[in-house]
Formats: sequence, C-alpha cells, structure tokens
Amino acid sequence: MAGEKGFIGSIDQGTTSTRFIIYDHDARAVASHQVEFTQFYPEAGWVEHDPMEILESVKVCIAKALDKATADGHNVDGGLKAIGLTDQRETTIVWSKSTGLPLHKAIVWMDARTSSICRRLEKELSGGRSHFVESCGLPISTYFSAMKLLWLMENVDAVKDAMKKGDAIFGTIDTWLIWNMTGGVNGGLHVTDVTNASRTMLMNLKTLNWDEETLKTLGIPAEILPKIVSNSEVIGEICKGWPIPGIKIAGCLGDQHAAMLGQACKKGEAKSTYGTGAFILLNTGEVPIKSGHGLLTTLSYKLGPQAKTNYALEGSIAIAGAAVQWLRDSLGIIKSASEIEDLAAMVESTGGVYFVPAFNGLFAPWWREDARGVCIGITRFTNKSHIARAVLESMCFQVKDVLDSMNKDAGEKGSLNNEKGEFLLRVDGGATANNLLMQIQADLMGTPVVRPVDIETTALGAAYAAGLAVGFWREEDIFESGEKSKNSKVFRPAMEEATRKKKVESWCKAVERTFDLADLSL
Repeated sequence: MAGEKGFIGSIDQGTTSTRFIIYDHDARAVASHQVEFTQFYPEAGWVEHDPMEILESVKVCIAKALDKATADGHNVDGGLKAIGLTDQRETTIVWSKSTGLPLHKAIVWMDARTSSICRRLEKELSGGRSHFVESCGLPISTYFSAMKLLWLMENVDAVKDAMKKGDAIFGTIDTWLIWNMTGGVNGGLHVTDVTNASRTMLMNLKTLNWDEETLKTLGIPAEILPKIVSNSEVIGEICKGWPIPGIKIAGCLGDQHAAMLGQACKKGEAKSTYGTGAFILLNTGEVPIKSGHGLLTTLSYKLGPQAKTNYALEGSIAIAGAAVQWLRDSLGIIKSASEIEDLAAMVESTGGVYFVPAFNGLFAPWWREDARGVCIGITRFTNKSHIARAVLESMCFQVKDVLDSMNKDAGEKGSLNNEKGEFLLRVDGGATANNLLMQIQADLMGTPVVRPVDIETTALGAAYAAGLAVGFWREEDIFESGEKSKNSKVFRPAMEEATRKKKVESWCKAVERTFDLADLSL
C-alpha cells in the first residue's frame, strides 16, 4: 500500500463490547484491547446501556492497546496518524450540554418499548407504516432512533425539562463519543456521520440533511440534532484528559457500513456481518433503490465531503449471535459461545426442529413486531444438540430470507454474480469463526460463502475511512488490492436442491407460527 508509514487507530463500539485496534500501513492489527460492558433489561423487550460506562470502556481500550503496542516495540505514540470510529447504530442518548451527563440510559437499537408510539403514528399518518419511506428509506419501527427519541421526550421528566431549557442534545453513540472526546462541556463537537444519521428516520437520503418535514411531523426540534458529516474527513482533535490528546478523529461510520468498507464492497457486492444480530448489505451504487420486498434503503458510505454517495439495500436481523448467548446465559445449554459448534456437530440434522428467535419481533423482510420466539418440531428424540443446530440454522435461514429479497429488488438492476455466474456472499463478524455455521449458510443459500482472513472487518473499515482522510491510504489501495481475497476461505454448498427446498418450506412454516404472539398472557 502506498502512502506515509505509521499507524491508524480504530474504535469499534459494539452492542456488547468496545474495542480499540491499532493498524499498521499494511492494514495489519498490531495491538488491540476489548472490554465488555453491562446490558440492562429493566422490562421485557427493553434493552439499555450506561453511556458513562461506554465512555469509560473506550478510554480503557485505547490506553491498554497503546500499552500493548509499545510493549511489542511499536512506536505508536509518535506514529499514530489518526483514528476512526465505528459504533452500534440507532442506539439513542439524550444528554445535558451544560453538565455533560446523560438524562437517561441509552436505549439500544433492539429495544422494543416504542411499539405503542409506532402503532399510534401508523394510525395518525396518511402513509401509515411507510409514511417516511420516500424521504429516509425506512418504515416506522421500534428499530430506529426517532422513535426512541420520541419515547424519551414523552416519558422522561429530565428530558422534558432539559428540552424546555434548551439544554438537551441528542445523538447516537458516535455523536456521544465524539462530543466527549473533543471537549465535552468545553466545546465538544456535536456531529454525526451520514450512515449513522441515515438510521434515525430523520435524514433525507437524497439531500443528506435532516428532513424538515419529518422533524415538523414528529415534533422534534432541529437544534437538538448534530451536524451531519461524511464518513472520511478530519472531524476534530482529541482533547486533553484522553490517552491520545491531539490525535485527529478522521473517520466515522455505523458498524454495518464500516464492515462494507472493510470488505471493500463495490457496486453489486454484498456482505453479511454476524454479531449480536446479523446485517446484510448490498452496495447499489450511486442511486438509492426502493425495496418492494421488506428491505431498507440506506447508505453504503460517502468517502469525503465532496465524494459521491454509495447507497445500499439492507436487511437487518435482530437476533443472531444473541440466540447463542441466550443458550449460554438463560438456558445453560453451553458454557461458552464457542462450544455451540461442537455440540451442534454431534448430530447431522436438527431432527425436524426449527427455532425462530423472534424474541422482540422480527425485522427484515418480515417486519412483525407481534412475533415472538418459537421452537417447533420437538419430539422425545430431540436433545440439546438438535436445539443447538437449530439455533445455528435459524441465523442462516434469516440471512437467506434477506438475500432472496435482495435478489428480487436489485437482481434486475445490477449484476450480483461473479464471472463464473455465482453470487458470492462476503461474511465477517465473530460468529463466522464457526465453520459449521458457514457451511450451513452455504448449504441453505446454494451459493458460496467467502470468509476473509481478518473477520473483524468493522474496525478495519473505520480505520480505512480515517486513513483515507489523512492520506495514509488511497482508495485504490483498498478497493483494487487483490491481496485480501487470496487467503479467504470459501465454503461451497454441499446440500442437494430437493433437501434445501424442503427445509426452506419448513422454515417458512415455523416463521408463520411466530406471528401474533406478543399479547400472550404471562
């Protein structure tokens, strides 16, 4: 790779943990540190984080990673050129700009407390659930930040009071971190990037500005919203009191968009990230494609203030790796997440068991907030290995559902196949280390799955964005290098078509069983 030598740092703030990774000029990770933080579940369907704990986790990760790099002989103190930031999207914070303190815990992206607000708006607005789709590409859903912000404005006295006094400001996690890292109450920068903004329901996809009509309809004052910037530009410098004062923050993307960049996905290329949820994005180029099959229209990335915008179709799956955590933490079937591969491999099939993890409803392409989890097909023959395998299959079936919708939406508008006529799905995220999961994914799709050597492409994407902004890397270094794919592992389908078809039919039956279960009495 051409450019100046040195290092780029990357903050990866996820749903369950925070990491800081330091990359060298060859995009190799030379040091990293990860910290898990507390998940709060105050009521059924509610999920919260402590913004102050997240802030502290970032500080700890930066300091520890720097110590590790220095101990290994890397001159990071003198060679760190910039940092990038990627974060869990949609998660919503309102805080006081005078005290710097959150006015409520962060409401996490998967939190479903806003369902009554969503139903109310669907009834009141002429366009129903799709009222804002034309401007923002998103349906009215508990998933997106605007609904969470409305809940805080309507239900939290501290937020109401601060709004009246003009002391409240809103942001997703990226905004909260940047504001604090660039000074906080002493002149902190109140900004977000186009990808995070695109997930609020409040940004117009074409203008990339806050949509005035939407704000007026929802009663959200524009002055509490951050300034929108591109994904790759110098935003500001880190202030004193942090481990790396004076270093530029030069890249910012929502986690799934960062993974798109980390995987170097160009037009017509798709990736699936397997984490707490699973997120499948297809780069559709410079024109947003409206979905007719339950997908979201969103951004891929915008690599500079004057750069052209790349758009995407996205399918979001709420529960993927979280179902494995549920097996571990709630049922005790496994002691660690990594055990599920060996447990599931003890049987050759699920024995007719189908598991649908609709814990808080279903996202794409079903969009059923009334859905709840089911496990069907259980017999006296069923054991914990069948259940474990059914959990892995549920992740793969959900990804297939989304990809089928993508093919319907975008298949006619741009080639989704390689020169051999194959559709290749790029994969990343911690769960992709599970070889059985990847083979099941290839089998159920009937197409190859490609896993890179570095499966943590989210952090890499944020590093790329920052590196581009400060001239550390060039775009051709990222998008035209063949080195990344040389050592990738390819999983090819081995399942017969008739078996695949039968299993997909059974899965669809299982999904239908989840509908209209939200009101079951306790």
